[in-house]
This record gives sequence, structure tokens and C-alpha cells, in this order.
Amino acid sequence: MKVVAILFFLFIVGSLAFAMFYLVKDKGQSTRTVKALTFRIGLSVVLFALMMLGFYLNE
Repeated sequence: MKVVAILFFLFIVGSLAFAMFYLVKDKGQSTRTVKALTFRIGLSVVLFALMMLGFYLNE
């Protein structure tokens, strides 16, 4: 479970880096930044749900 959480965290940070790259490169003229940030939020929600599930099943 810890490995999955670490992988999700790395994907979240990577998505945030891509969003920053797209923001600088496109100067805010495309939707790639929004898509990258939306993907990051989705990953964060899934990670939170997995952590809650792991906490619930661990007791």
C-alpha cells in the first residue's frame, strides 16, 4: 500500500510540473494547463480514497 501511495504522490507532483510547464510555454492560451491540473485533482481524490480505505481495512 505504501508503494502505491508513493507512486500516486509522484504522479501528482509530475502532473503539477507539467501544468507549470504548459502554463509557461503556452502563456495561458491553451487548455493543457487546466487538463493537467484537473488530472492532478483526480489523482489526489483517488489517493485520498485509497488512504481512507486502507485505514478502514487496517483496523
